[in-house]
Amino acid sequence: MVTIYDIAQHANVSAMTVSKVINNTGRISEQTRKRVKKVMEELNYIPNSNARSLVLQQTKILSLLITDITNPFYTSLARGAEDTAKRLGYRLLFGNSDEDYLKEQDYVDMVLSTRVDGVLFAPAGDQSLKNLEKLMAHKIPFVILDRAVPGIESDIVAGDSKEGARKLVDYLIELGHSRIALVNGSLEVSTARLRYQGYAESLKLQGIELDHELIIQKSYRDYKDGEYLNQLLSNPSPPTAIFAANNFLAVGVIRALRERGIRVPEDMSVVCFDDLDLSSALDPFLTVASQPAYLFGAMGMQLLVERIQGNSTPDIRKIILPSDLIIRSSAQALTSEYV
Repeated sequence: MVTIYDIAQHANVSAMTVSKVINNTGRISEQTRKRVKKVMEELNYIPNSNARSLVLQQTKILSLLITDITNPFYTSLARGAEDTAKRLGYRLLFGNSDEDYLKEQDYVDMVLSTRVDGVLFAPAGDQSLKNLEKLMAHKIPFVILDRAVPGIESDIVAGDSKEGARKLVDYLIELGHSRIALVNGSLEVSTARLRYQGYAESLKLQGIELDHELIIQKSYRDYKDGEYLNQLLSNPSPPTAIFAANNFLAVGVIRALRERGIRVPEDMSVVCFDDLDLSSALDPFLTVASQPAYLFGAMGMQLLVERIQGNSTPDIRKIILPSDLIIRSSAQALTSEYV
């Protein structure tokens, strides 16, 4: 195995000079630096990352912890984070909490034992406070993605969930719907709270009374059980449209409707927050409030690296990304028979 002493001998410099070239430290002439690097290439030398981390107090390894890798939103977010990390000279470790605080805690413990330089963190919910406080106690820089956590002040890249929800509900109201159900995530998650607020505000501004019987709260991942539809459909005045607070919930809604012989959009209009995966582009169907998921990861990673390298303002940075209303065929104007 080639060592720095072999490099030093071939380049006719000291081992200390080779070390400075590898770690990009100290004052070395450009001519000497080029000569050492040329010898490193000729001898196929690969620096020992563990040794470098001891010298620089950095591992050049970052962690991305998300809540559901199967969700297309987080898949695209992860791609943005990985591409940016690679461009900035970092490697990325992935973790998936499955919206589970205890699993999230296990990943945080792994992060601490791995000695990563920083963490991009999409919290499972409000209870993630303890896990984030553990990172703070160990002075691990982090940037929060998508979901805010009460009690934590940090750099964050999030979407405008309230405004996106209002766009969707306003659109349904424009189509003539006033009985609009909300199938939402747990209110222990900030995005679910904001989407509920946007839904409620849109109804209020249009003079439509909020009916709590038309609101379902569940986990964002709990989309396979469609029994909640029985509650909505058995209402004396059932909904004519459903707003699903994320893409997985929308898939569950449509599946449950079809199992009951209810057509979308002919019998029930459906809209949702976040788009589906690329396969849906072959036959675009759902009307959605689409978020720039790739940018969440890319911008979050940029903020994290700037924080690690000390190139950022000491002030907390908060980036809110807007959503785009994409109108497709899953919602239609209410016919006279429903009015």
